[in-house]
Amino acid sequence: MPPRQTSVGDTILRGKKVVVLTGAGISAESGVRTFRDNDGLWENHRIEDVATPESWARNPSLVWKFYQTRRRQLLEVEPNPAHMAVAHLEGKCKSLVLVTQNVDDLHERGGSSAIIHMHGSLRSLRCQNTGLSEVRMGEHDLAEGFVLCNCCTVATMMRPDIVWFGEIPLEMSVIQKEVEDCEVFIVIGSSGHVYPAAGLVNLANSNGAHTILVNFELPINGRDFDEVHIGKAGEILPELVENW
Repeated sequence: MPPRQTSVGDTILRGKKVVVLTGAGISAESGVRTFRDNDGLWENHRIEDVATPESWARNPSLVWKFYQTRRRQLLEVEPNPAHMAVAHLEGKCKSLVLVTQNVDDLHERGGSSAIIHMHGSLRSLRCQNTGLSEVRMGEHDLAEGFVLCNCCTVATMMRPDIVWFGEIPLEMSVIQKEVEDCEVFIVIGSSGHVYPAAGLVNLANSNGAHTILVNFELPINGRDFDEVHIGKAGEILPELVENW
């Protein structure tokens, strides 16, 4: 049975506890490259060569160059209407927690506040010794050379503050608790392929939440949602939020 296509205004979010999960699709509309192309490559690199702890240990220069390029690209993109709509939604609910799989800062610049970056952030770097993260977006921080931390007596080389394949996403216990407690769970721009994020809709469903999908096309887990809206988030989400 196909998911129900719901008309605008069918769902009212006022006074509800809401969790929003966003994926690469919402940032792609701002020109941010999605995590892998149809040929399985990520900006012409194999995932195994730039996005695993093993690749960092094997060839840190390649991994560093790859992520420095992505960090500099943050300065070239802007939030789109979907980011603004998510921020506007915060004021319409009893509470809203925004969980994003994206490592860019477009939600912050779009006006959202309570954000959990489950896959890390390009804006920050992480000390390999202490594990502490620092926002490092100065001109020197974005250059080709490695960056040293400010937290150690003897400065340590920092790594990208990104959750690589084979590593555990950040704040999963907090995310699961928020999804278990929410009354409405909204997913925007996610492929439904990457776990554990793709399984959160099932957690929400099992706890009685109303689940909503906003996506360019029906993803692999699209039939797990109570309500589905197909289209570009930047085009359809502002009107949906206005009427919720």
